[in-house]
Amino acid sequence: MLPVPLDEYPIHQTPLSLRHAGTTDRNFYDRAYFNAHDRTGETFFIAGLGVYPNLGVIDGYGTVRRGDRQWTIRCSDALGDDRLSPTVGPFRLEVQEPLQRIRLVCDTAERGLGFDLTWDGSFPAVMEQHHIMRTPAGGGARAILDASRFAQVGTWTGTMCVDGVDIAVTPDVWVGTRDRSWGVRPVGEGEPPGRPADDPTAGLWWLYVPLRFDDFAVVVIVQETPDGYRTLNDATRVWPDGRVEQLGWPEIEIAYTPGTRLPERATLHLRARDGKPLTIEVESLGYVALHVGAGYGGDPDWGHGQWRGAGWVDSAVYDLTDPAIVPRIPFGVIDHVGRATLDGAEGWGLFEHGTLGRHDPSGFADWDAVAT
Repeated sequence: MLPVPLDEYPIHQTPLSLRHAGTTDRNFYDRAYFNAHDRTGETFFIAGLGVYPNLGVIDGYGTVRRGDRQWTIRCSDALGDDRLSPTVGPFRLEVQEPLQRIRLVCDTAERGLGFDLTWDGSFPAVMEQHHIMRTPAGGGARAILDASRFAQVGTWTGTMCVDGVDIAVTPDVWVGTRDRSWGVRPVGEGEPPGRPADDPTAGLWWLYVPLRFDDFAVVVIVQETPDGYRTLNDATRVWPDGRVEQLGWPEIEIAYTPGTRLPERATLHLRARDGKPLTIEVESLGYVALHVGAGYGGDPDWGHGQWRGAGWVDSAVYDLTDPAIVPRIPFGVIDHVGRATLDGAEGWGLFEHGTLGRHDPSGFADWDAVAT
């Protein structure tokens, strides 16, 4: 067995070549996620690249929504040895300055979506709390998600081509957020389910809101079980000099469009270390459904880590008003363009929310329940 290029660097964490993950769990992954928007909600772009060493797969995707249409490009191939310049077909990710500047390139304009975009961090990246979820069956014996992640807010420069139209992306207008996560989560082809969950109405309530203001960034993460018990709680403010301030226990109010579970806005009640209350109002200016073409959360068209054969490249266009697509939208995590206000200051970022199944604090009794 030969070493890989990463083995040249003093970064080992296990007595293994960096060819190998530190666990044999098939679901080990290492992924980057990015989003970009022009502060109007008219164009919302999301992309990512992931490697799955124990499945032998690398893949990448890009998706953009304009109006009621969502264009998607996705690529998959066998994972090679060079992780320093991750490339999958026409998609590549270049780390030009670690934790600061990243370039994404996908040469697929002829398929309806192509891009050459460079990310610049506006504030230092911040580590989030370690995230663990256990299977609802068997008394929670197995961790189905055990991951670390850092987040960052920033701006974009470059070009994007959507449906034959070139779009100039400039940092005075285009903002977004990104994250890097690694660990264990369900990826690839589905595993045998084993014993069913004890509670068939059980579900997931999730909120993730990273925001960029002029003077600081705020990252809020909340996850709750169906009875409202909080299993993940993280709220921080990040300053330009790298200071990270904890913002207490977020209290969340979400207003949904009646007859749906699509959020229109949210109020985040936070508290600074000096005791001052901080109230952030966030509104949705438009969204991308991550499970419609982008490979997340049970997407029936493609999933991250699935083996589709060597050199696989695919594209699709989704009409979000199509009767075949509309019923899929509520059953997954949805990323919204977030416009926020805090003490008169305006902020921009991601308003990511998913509420699936029962959630007592929201008044959702089962999978069919909607807002009134």
